[in-house]
Amino acid sequence: MRARSSTGLRQDGAELTEEMRALLAPHFEAVGEALAAGISSVDACWVVGRTLAELGSSLGEGLEGLRATTQLVARRDPLFEESQALSLTWSDATLSYLHGLSCADPLTGLSTHAHLRERIAELYRDAVLSERDTHGSAGPDVSNGHALVVADAGGALDPISAAHRLSLLGQVARSVFAGETIAQVGHGKVVVLAPRREALPGRVALLRRMVSAQAQRVWVEGLPSTDAAAVSLLDELARA
Repeated sequence: MRARSSTGLRQDGAELTEEMRALLAPHFEAVGEALAAGISSVDACWVVGRTLAELGSSLGEGLEGLRATTQLVARRDPLFEESQALSLTWSDATLSYLHGLSCADPLTGLSTHAHLRERIAELYRDAVLSERDTHGSAGPDVSNGHALVVADAGGALDPISAAHRLSLLGQVARSVFAGETIAQVGHGKVVVLAPRREALPGRVALLRRMVSAQAQRVWVEGLPSTDAAAVSLLDELARA
């Protein structure tokens, strides 16, 4: 192993000793190796933050592990950039996990994309069972019973402003489509799973007038004939 410099830091190109590896906090080996080699450990901190979140470790445990690693290898406390990288990826991974568990987005209060997909899947499953019971064949026609009403808020906003605008859109949509599933799709769209009734065109027109200041466009998307095609449609709306 190369000697330490007079400042107490390891020289560039040095490697971790087996003794140091044994003392590192779990999952921090890549961070320790970067520090020992004298290169930035920020990229390694990004990876560690996500890994720890996926394993269920707290942010405090992650930051303590980072501090122990930098003190062991570089004899200093973590840099701001290192702590920020670990914290941000831990938060992103944790939020993604919570989104998967929850039916509602925590920022907008709207149903999640995943929840809307499940509600649509239920419609197709119910339609299949209904067809089998009445005709002995599976040929569901969900498109005659429901449609997607889409309000596009646009995508040129920062995340906080976008969430605020979507929340306002969702509140108006609830007043027009009370009791229906209203979800956030992508970063800029509110989608209502609405029954196809005589009142639907009038409700869509009312929503369009009420959200003219928040939405660039409001339109109706018919549901396709299969569940798989409906999933593709939602994914396309999320990307567009």
